[in-house]
Amino acid sequence: MFYRPEDGHGLPHNPFNAIVTPRPIGWISTRSAEGVNNLAPYSFFNAVAYVPPQVMFASTSAKADQDGTKDSMANIRDTGVFCVNIVEYAMRDAMNKSSAALGRDADEFAHAGLEAVPCETIDCARVAGVPAALECRLTQIVDLPGEANKVAFGEVVGVYLRDDCLVDGIFDVTRYQPLSRLGYRDYAKVGDLFSLSRPDD
Repeated sequence: MFYRPEDGHGLPHNPFNAIVTPRPIGWISTRSAEGVNNLAPYSFFNAVAYVPPQVMFASTSAKADQDGTKDSMANIRDTGVFCVNIVEYAMRDAMNKSSAALGRDADEFAHAGLEAVPCETIDCARVAGVPAALECRLTQIVDLPGEANKVAFGEVVGVYLRDDCLVDGIFDVTRYQPLSRLGYRDYAKVGDLFSLSRPDD
């Protein structure tokens, strides 16, 4: 099978998300200019640079009560900061609950039954108990082709690591089993690891 996206795929569901997998989930916490906490998961998320450390996430839809985007992107645009919370398998249901389409004045932490704790370096909250969190200052928002496609890039200015995930100086992902997004309504958790040495090591 071959198809041009502009012509449609003819399948019951769009296969694009199922092809580009697994994708890490950025559980993005922000605070509005009015002080309302917001929390939402984004699977168009990744790290993009080491020095200084930088991450990105993309928002691809809009809400009626925001100006052409969603709460996360609007809050970042207004405040210049956001936090990336890393989702563990044990928090999958809370993460899913935080994806509900709520009004801009709703607090997804409260809606999902999560505790919000202050970040150290930015005026924002993070999810209590996550394996790791990246506190970020916005560097730029890029508009992509499409009606509401926007990418936020941020420099990581603070890193939280949960103590039980550090084993002999290594951040051990098997201690919390990171959740990743697949296609359709499917997810996966990381459990089995293997290592490969680069040819020039």
